[in-house]
Amino acid sequence: MAQTAQHRRFTTIENDAQRVFQLQRDAYALHPYPSHDERVANLRKLDRILVENRHAIADAITADFGHRAVEETLIAEVFTSVDGIRDAIKRLAGWMEPQKRHVSILFATGGNRVIPMPKGVVGIVSPWNYPLFLAMSPLTSVLAAGNRAMIKMASSSQHLCRLLADKFRAAFPEEMVAILPGVRAQDFSTLPFDHLIFTGSADAGRNVMRAAAENLTPVTLELGGKSPTLICDDYDVEEAASRILYAKFLNAGQTCLAPDYLLIPEAKRDAFVAAAKRIMPTRYPDPSTAQYTSVIDDKSYRRLRATLDDAKAKGAEVVPLIPSAGFDDGLRKIPPHLVLDVTDEMKVMQEEIFGPILPVKTYRTLDEAIAYVNAKDRPLGFYVFTNHKQTEDKVVYATISGGVTINNCMLHVAQHDLPFGGIGASGMGQYHGHEGFLEVSKLRPVFTNPRLSILEMFYPPYKQRHRAILNFLIKHKP
Repeated sequence: MAQTAQHRRFTTIENDAQRVFQLQRDAYALHPYPSHDERVANLRKLDRILVENRHAIADAITADFGHRAVEETLIAEVFTSVDGIRDAIKRLAGWMEPQKRHVSILFATGGNRVIPMPKGVVGIVSPWNYPLFLAMSPLTSVLAAGNRAMIKMASSSQHLCRLLADKFRAAFPEEMVAILPGVRAQDFSTLPFDHLIFTGSADAGRNVMRAAAENLTPVTLELGGKSPTLICDDYDVEEAASRILYAKFLNAGQTCLAPDYLLIPEAKRDAFVAAAKRIMPTRYPDPSTAQYTSVIDDKSYRRLRATLDDAKAKGAEVVPLIPSAGFDDGLRKIPPHLVLDVTDEMKVMQEEIFGPILPVKTYRTLDEAIAYVNAKDRPLGFYVFTNHKQTEDKVVYATISGGVTINNCMLHVAQHDLPFGGIGASGMGQYHGHEGFLEVSKLRPVFTNPRLSILEMFYPPYKQRHRAILNFLIKHKP
């Protein structure tokens, strides 16, 4: 009986997703190219929802996590989202302008242009770790490009999802934007979207891509990975530690761009450990409070505990950075830890950590460090600390990653005029700013034939003069 009721509920949600999709597809067919003013109005609605409900949003995210500092939500999610929206409003008119292109010699009096056209209905799948920003940032690109959007949020973000669904329902018609609480991933990603944006794990990304392939739906995948952090020999360890530790332990390390492991010269390792032991107790004197974020669920909490145990069993030195703080099974709190003497046989160096654990690996030469990074999957982020431009260029041009921040961590994601996205195992495609606008637009080429076209000279039947003209054109070097 219970199974039948549950089946009816899922069937209703699935049918509702299909209903909204058809509603948006029909609306797109009736009005495929929203004006600049219409797009700006939608972006301003989005801005207003976030600003007016920022405290309720922070409370909902805290309820989903268990503990999370309101300040972390406001700076890492609300501010970054509204700042991106306002940047898009400012630049949108320029983005929408058709681009003039050069014309081939045969058609010199004709005209070429490229028009960015809305693709149609775009699906957005957002994760639980930054559930607001990783839904609103792609939505900004989608609305700026004149598309319609359906959003599926993570099952671990249902307090936020229900709040946003109510607020969006009051501000937007369903045929423009719809947030769908309770919809299952398999029911969402199998819809024949015109584009699909997914943020999550690599395994889930593969499933999404398989489902999208059935409909030939183009995808943007942001998948994370093990982002390396490299301190070069010339950089001050104390300053590097201060910046790295903030980025690493923000959101208790549950950030797709978090520094996943540290590469540091052998002679500087102990100084880094000492700096970390000084810094962290001043930032999180009591991790049991809401100032320090909980691990999202019991499964993740057990995985992280097991990761530390595995490293210790295989010979690593595990260094707690707040000695007075212990593990809290009830609140799912894991105090910040460094892991020293790591090897590639340890889980901590094999899988994305997604928690408050930072492995530290030493190197002797810069070439050795670069080779180590290049031997791994291509990461979403790469962080390089050096004051020497020559060293910076050597590292940047000898490696590849989704993005790079020099002398800090993760901050490239907050630059609205830089594209954000991965490569290889860390994803494909990009959004943010102009590149995000282009990602969910069809760059439609339009050629206007000239009134007098010399192409008519080449109509058959072919004669010797045709070949003479063609030989001239082929040999001619303008």
